[in-house]
Amino acid sequence: MGVPSRLVSAVDAPSPPLFTVRPASAADLDGLVAIEAASFQTDRMARRSFRKLVEAPTAALTVAALADGRLVGYALLLFRAGTGMARLYSIAVLADLRGSGVGAALVTESERVAYERDRFLLRLEVREDNAAGIRLYERLGYRRIGRYLDYYEDHANALRYEKRLRGDALSTSVRYYEQTTDFTCGPCCVMMALGHLRRDYTMSPIEEIKLWRQATTVFMMAGLGGCDPHGLAVSAARNGLSASIHVSREGSLFLESVRDPEKRRVMELAQEDFRHQTIAFEIPIHHRPLDVAAIRSALAQGALVIVLISAYRMFGKKVPHWVLVVGDDGRHLFIHDPWVEDREHETHSDAANLPIPYADFEHMARWGREPLRAAVVLRPR
Repeated sequence: MGVPSRLVSAVDAPSPPLFTVRPASAADLDGLVAIEAASFQTDRMARRSFRKLVEAPTAALTVAALADGRLVGYALLLFRAGTGMARLYSIAVLADLRGSGVGAALVTESERVAYERDRFLLRLEVREDNAAGIRLYERLGYRRIGRYLDYYEDHANALRYEKRLRGDALSTSVRYYEQTTDFTCGPCCVMMALGHLRRDYTMSPIEEIKLWRQATTVFMMAGLGGCDPHGLAVSAARNGLSASIHVSREGSLFLESVRDPEKRRVMELAQEDFRHQTIAFEIPIHHRPLDVAAIRSALAQGALVIVLISAYRMFGKKVPHWVLVVGDDGRHLFIHDPWVEDREHETHSDAANLPIPYADFEHMARWGREPLRAAVVLRPR
């Protein structure tokens, strides 16, 4: 009696077609128009638009082609100057090639192109009724961040997705910690530095609150208090680190949005006390901003750097926020952002070891109308 064969014939399991992905050229216009016509009933791009996009510095058009040269898909990226984001504006694959890996290859190549252009976020919209597209994006690590009603020409709704790009991310031995409150980003940065620079230190929610109590300015606009750079530096020094402060101006900080006279008075007194404590702990204060070059130099010497940023570029909120700079690869500063946006289904992988292009970091490392720039450099004592 023979043993049943476990082999599956080529007829039962056809091999996927061989294709390549590459940048589009003017010679691809006929193929691009044909894919567009076959893929969309509305919102079609015209030949003239494709011709402009092939050469536009604010766009990147990638095509997928079979071995015989026939185009079977394309993906269009758009770049907005002055931001760290790219948008996957359009993607299309001919019907007979869907499910063959062409779509995934186009998305992956678009991510590579966006990262090479120093974009760290890629966003896209997809029809709410496009189940296959939604499965593809979620499988590739995109997370849903919103919904647009009546978005397309035929009044269909759209879902908005986003992915943080990493390229060949620099590895770091600095352990990550997610803040457990809305107001402890600064203390969590101090705690991550302590966890890295002191072998005997253990990070925990109790330590998080203890460090916040040591560093808080008591009031911050509304609710419980945030922290200024002097308080963070004092807290780090109190727990065994060497700290130096770099701030763009003297005096009390974060007062421009505080209208209540009593809150202003308490904040001013708390910050004055921290400035007195910097003298006791021999913490130097430099009244000049710490630029990317200086941060890179500090990292090269084994330091970690806490930097004040505007959270708007990170997650669309105009609030001051502290992040910890943990690495540098010659093009990006890598940060541990203690805030994880749970409501947007973020995880630690979205917030830890995040690469930010130098130019984008310079733009985000400031707060308010002044703008205020502040950083705390931490080293082993």
